[in-house]
Amino acid sequence: MASRSKQHQIISDRLAAEFNAIDLKRAPLRVALTYPSPYRVGMSSLGFQVIYKILNGRPDTTCERAFLPDDVDAWRREIGPLLTYESRLPVGDCNVIAFSLSYELEIPGLLECLKLAGLPLLASQRGQGWPLVVVGGPLTFSNPSPVGPFADVVVMGEGEEAIHAVIDAVAEDRGRQALLEDLAGLPGFWIPSIHGDTPTPVIAADDAMLPAASVFLTQDTELAGMHLVESERGCHRACTFCVMRRSTNGGMRLASPEAILASIPDEARKVGLVGAAVSDHPRLIEIVRAIVDSGRQISLSSLRADRLSDELMALLAQGGYQTITVASDGASERLRAMMMKNIRAKHLLRAAELVRDHGLRRLKVYMMIGVPNETDDDLKELIDFTLELSSICSVAMGIAPFVAKRNTPLDRQPFAGVKEVERRLLMLRKALGRRIDMRSTSARWAWVEYCLAQGGPPMGLAAMEAWQAGGSFHAWKKAIERHGGEPLADAPPPIIPTSRAEDLAVRRLDARLTFGAPS
Repeated sequence: MASRSKQHQIISDRLAAEFNAIDLKRAPLRVALTYPSPYRVGMSSLGFQVIYKILNGRPDTTCERAFLPDDVDAWRREIGPLLTYESRLPVGDCNVIAFSLSYELEIPGLLECLKLAGLPLLASQRGQGWPLVVVGGPLTFSNPSPVGPFADVVVMGEGEEAIHAVIDAVAEDRGRQALLEDLAGLPGFWIPSIHGDTPTPVIAADDAMLPAASVFLTQDTELAGMHLVESERGCHRACTFCVMRRSTNGGMRLASPEAILASIPDEARKVGLVGAAVSDHPRLIEIVRAIVDSGRQISLSSLRADRLSDELMALLAQGGYQTITVASDGASERLRAMMMKNIRAKHLLRAAELVRDHGLRRLKVYMMIGVPNETDDDLKELIDFTLELSSICSVAMGIAPFVAKRNTPLDRQPFAGVKEVERRLLMLRKALGRRIDMRSTSARWAWVEYCLAQGGPPMGLAAMEAWQAGGSFHAWKKAIERHGGEPLADAPPPIIPTSRAEDLAVRRLDARLTFGAPS
């Protein structure tokens, strides 16, 4: 009983630390909005909070939150069923269990939540009387196919309006099959049991619903105490590896400075501007200045090295910045041009100079390795250039193995191979380890992510099998190969030639971006 009280006390303490919490009503429809990662991660998700607010704005719906427990085994021993935070309602007693899924490796968390809620994992085993399992979130922009075996409904793309159609259908209470058939006829819904294995196209919400902004303020998140608000949605750039390139409505949709500033509650002392291309907002300086002049700290989710200026850097320093983070992504100028990244060495050098001149501690550069056509000469260029950067200011490097995503021009490109990626990482560590704070994600788990990102429903079954077998890399390897996934090959990928037409397109885009014209 003491352990049970302790687990409940953790939830009570978290709720007590939240500002701006919504007073929930008693309504006939109960939704468990569930994040398949722990509270600290889930409460850093702006989309998760927005759907929570929208659902609780309906007179017929009460939406409560649930999260993957911090310690699943302890929760299972001491509590048992997965509970909502607000009223400790068993998740399995709700009409709808709605998951927000951000990336492929959260699928085991989704399965764990379903198990704790007492539901059959496979949608085919859930009939009338079971809660409706709805999945949405950023993963739907890429490839939600692996969640097909577990989801009754997948909301494709932006869910602010689509979620109302789900609740309306539940409220009509015409039976489970009629509900699924009704939703299958609407844009923005993939019903695996009706549409089959191929997801439907993503949809966009009405621009009038922008910007999304935080509902809660709490210190107990990865972005402690920060009010999040969109400055824009989507991206007008054309990086060939990025899922968000021109993702909905053809590109970047801007929020006005007035709407952004109006969303900030008086008690918020830190503000985070969220979006795929925040530093491309044409009125960014105006927005940042207003926030900083109000005495608040500022954070931007995406800084492009080619958009940094002396004026912006001064404001960021005034707003509490100590580290400037930019993405290079390609190891060399050649690779960046090939991927249409269009960040030049001169932009990164200027970023380092601005960090130094404004007294900031560090420049952090995100990098991918194992991209198509990458050679050791590209890595040698990266080594030499990083050492040049480090002569200007302190430099850290975050490295991720390249994982091809669906719905991008680099879709279907092969994974470089675990041993090959590890060899390249070792090459960088040997050359830079004493001068650079270098951190990388695992080559093995990048391969797992690749198999899920490129796979269909069988990869969802592989994820279930691997999770049931304990979730080790060996279990994943065995399950993926058994379900027909990408073999764990270690040969480098083939060289893919770039055509002259593609090269000219890169040069034209680079020229337009250099002069600030829309892409």
